[in-house]
Amino acid sequence: MSTRRISVLAALALTVPLAAVTAPVAAQAAGSRFCEGGSYTVLGKTGTKDRFRGTVAAPAGRFTVQGKYTQFSIDPATFAIYDYAFTGKANVGDMTGGKATPVYASKVPDHRGLALTSTISLELRDEGLTVSRTGPSGLTMKIQAKDCAQGGIFQMEAARGDGTATRIVHTLADSAFYYDNPNFRAELGAWLGSACVSPATGPAATYCVRVTPRVNIASDTAPALVLRDSAQVATRVAQPQCGPDFTNTLGLSETKDHCGGVSIWDVASGGRMGMVTGEDATEVANPPTVCTTDCQAENGVNGRLATLGFPSTVPAGSRLTPRA
Repeated sequence: MSTRRISVLAALALTVPLAAVTAPVAAQAAGSRFCEGGSYTVLGKTGTKDRFRGTVAAPAGRFTVQGKYTQFSIDPATFAIYDYAFTGKANVGDMTGGKATPVYASKVPDHRGLALTSTISLELRDEGLTVSRTGPSGLTMKIQAKDCAQGGIFQMEAARGDGTATRIVHTLADSAFYYDNPNFRAELGAWLGSACVSPATGPAATYCVRVTPRVNIASDTAPALVLRDSAQVATRVAQPQCGPDFTNTLGLSETKDHCGGVSIWDVASGGRMGMVTGEDATEVANPPTVCTTDCQAENGVNGRLATLGFPSTVPAGSRLTPRA
């Protein structure tokens, strides 16, 4: 058993960073320090000082959501997301090294012939954004985001009148990639958390969780960046064409048939696809709750669950391949 494994288990899941592990800058979720001065400007409205809550006319083409720490654009007809990036602005939780860092080229929902047609409902308050729009046959899309350097900072919700799922395709930016986190592989099967009696047997509890494989997102241009797709009432669609590398031969659902630059998700009506970053992305947490109404962007229970970190340089063998 490795020295790192002994120290982690003996501490019952307190984080023990090593030279080979790049831990997030601060051990907390998207708190006030990570969001200091954060605010979005959208369609001529801003979240600072005046704030805003109301409706605005939908533009003909994509519109920009510009924040201090993050930025992206939205297609008004579908609420597809394009060019999601961190700006690199200075913050105690910065993971970019001060550089503009693209993460997602797109997050595209398939509405199967339907389109959003209503005015846009928009709420801006401090670092928070909620934007939604509706269409025929009960189609609804909502996007919630926080302009913060890290934490649980984004989620997309889709709902349909027929109650069926919406398929959402995530395509990473060219410099970003999915990988099988080797720190989780090293602890596979162990029970970790402040409520664990034994690392071998647990027992399972809110604050005692068994380690399973973890797919994270990294960037070639920002080694300290770590993210994770966070699904709630959503199922990843296997991509058999991306199954031959060694991580996938284990047959485990987290990495089996998972491409390196694209992931596909079937999201239940009212479910969501979120994104968590920093320590939240490497926390050994329970699966998300089943929620299809007013779901929260974060499910973390900070301080009582294990955080296993991520490698400062992702080994080539841990990268999921091919990209698509």
